[in-house]
Amino acid sequence: MLKKVSEFFNRLTALDTDQQQDAISLEMACAVLLCEVMRADHEFDAREQSALTQLLSDRFQLSISEINDIVTQALTYSENANGLYTYTALINKTYAIEDKITLVKQLWQLALADGEIAAIEHHTIRKIADLLHLRHSEYVATKPQ
Repeated sequence: MLKKVSEFFNRLTALDTDQQQDAISLEMACAVLLCEVMRADHEFDAREQSALTQLLSDRFQLSISEINDIVTQALTYSENANGLYTYTALINKTYAIEDKITLVKQLWQLALADGEIAAIEHHTIRKIADLLHLRHSEYVATKPQ
């Protein structure tokens, strides 16, 4: 009986995770990770917000209206996130290692946009790099010089 109940909840959890991933676009997943870095130090700097818009524009060739919509929704997702697995899992399914490295470089660019990288931003980027399955050498190579 316990085994059947456990299997039921495992299927329910798997279904919920799959539905969340299906509902989230790749652009949104990347935007949420960028927002996590931007929000990490609890200081919303106009330079970081501008950098976020520019990074999304460069990466996905979206209109300003689309970017603004994605940023608004990504901030909401980021504020209410229980973790980053949903977002990193989608990226892991879609991106090659080179694309993941580029994304982590963009996380560093965003963190540095206000002129300094806070320790919590550093920690957040490290956590994201781990969830993206980057090797330590790949992670180190993404850091700004």
